[in-house]
Amino acid sequence: MTDYHAITRERHGHQHWLKPSGHRFAGGDALCLMVAQELPKAMLCLPIGFIVEGEQFLPVAVQGLTRGQNLLVAADGRWLTSYIPAHYRGYPFLMAPTEQGEQVLCIDEASGLLCDSGGEPFFNEDGTPAKSVLEILAFFNQIEANRQLTRRICAVLQQHGLIQPWLITVHGEQGEQQVEGLFRIDESVLNALTAESLSEVRTVGGLTVAYCQLLSMQHLSTLGTLAHARAHAEAEKARLAQASLFQSGELHLGFMSDSGTFSFG
Repeated sequence: MTDYHAITRERHGHQHWLKPSGHRFAGGDALCLMVAQELPKAMLCLPIGFIVEGEQFLPVAVQGLTRGQNLLVAADGRWLTSYIPAHYRGYPFLMAPTEQGEQVLCIDEASGLLCDSGGEPFFNEDGTPAKSVLEILAFFNQIEANRQLTRRICAVLQQHGLIQPWLITVHGEQGEQQVEGLFRIDESVLNALTAESLSEVRTVGGLTVAYCQLLSMQHLSTLGTLAHARAHAEAEKARLAQASLFQSGELHLGFMSDSGTFSFG
C-alpha cells in the first residue's frame, strides 16, 4: 500500500529520505507505464505493449503474465533485466496533480524510506529545496513533458488503425489461459499505409514507437521462462516445507497459500 504526500517545508522540513536498496516495491506490478523516450532502450530486453487508459492507448512494459506478479523482480529485490523503467527509477517519489490541476512532487510515506537523519535532506538549512530533490524534480518534469508527446504519438497511431488487440496464450498448470487487455502494433496495417499517412506517423515520432513495440515482442518468451522458473521454485519450496513437517511429525498446510495452487501431479 502506498501513501503519497506532497513535499512541503511544513511536513518534511526536518526529515530525510533514503534510496531504495532494491525493487521489491514493484513486485506486484505486471505492467508499468512508459514514455516514448525510453522505448528504444527498453525494447532491448522488455516486451512492450499498449493498454487503454480512458479513451487513449499508452505504452507499457509487460512484466508479468498474471495480475499482481512482476516476474522481473527477484525474491531478493533485484531487477532481472538491463533496463529499469523510468517510473521505478524515481521511487519513492512521484509527480501527482493537486485539486487545482498542478503537478507537484510527492513521496510515498509508506515506503519506509523516510527518516529523521542519516539520509538525503528534503530542504537546506535556509529552507530551499535540497539539490537532490531539485534533481528528482527535473527528472520527473522531463518524464511528464515526454508523456504529453507520447500521448500525441499514440493518438496518431490509433487514428491510423495501427494498434490492435494482442492475443497472448499462457500455458500453465491450469491449461491454456488468455492474457487480456494488451494491444500491439499491427504490422500489416503499418506496411499498407499510404505515403501521406506514413509521413504523418513518421513526423510525430510514431514509427520509432511502432518498431520498438514490434521488435520488443520477442522478449515475451523471457517472461514465460521466468514464470516457469518461479513456479518450479515455489513447488520446490512447498516440497521442502512439506518434507520438513513430515520429519517433525506435524503436518500443516498453511504453506499452500504461498503459491495459491495445489497439484497432485
